[in-house]
Amino acid sequence: MVNFKRTDHINICVAPAELEAARKFYADVLGLQQISRPDHIFITPGYWFIISDIQLHIGVEPPVGRTFRHTAFEVTSLAAARRHLEANSIRIDEEPVIEGRNRFTFLDPFGNRMELLEYLA
Repeated sequence: MVNFKRTDHINICVAPAELEAARKFYADVLGLQQISRPDHIFITPGYWFIISDIQLHIGVEPPVGRTFRHTAFEVTSLAAARRHLEANSIRIDEEPVIEGRNRFTFLDPFGNRMELLEYLA
């Protein structure tokens, strides 16, 4: 058995030509703090950010098209997150109801699917 402790990081990818736009989106639109990446150990460029107590790593690879793969993040206010994303022209996709939580997904400008959710009290 594997005894998991926590999620350390999530890695998403963007097309090489979109890397700088991705950095700006995650820093400026989503407001994530960029952190130092040990570039000397990688052969491809990328950026690292902090999301709560985990890291988001952005790397490069050719686009793979729309997929159901995604990350899911619990937020403190789903309504506020929705308003913020819509104000930044991000299209919200409604998802089937899962008992005990509200949620939606969106694609970042680079095709990465993200789910935001809020547990009901």
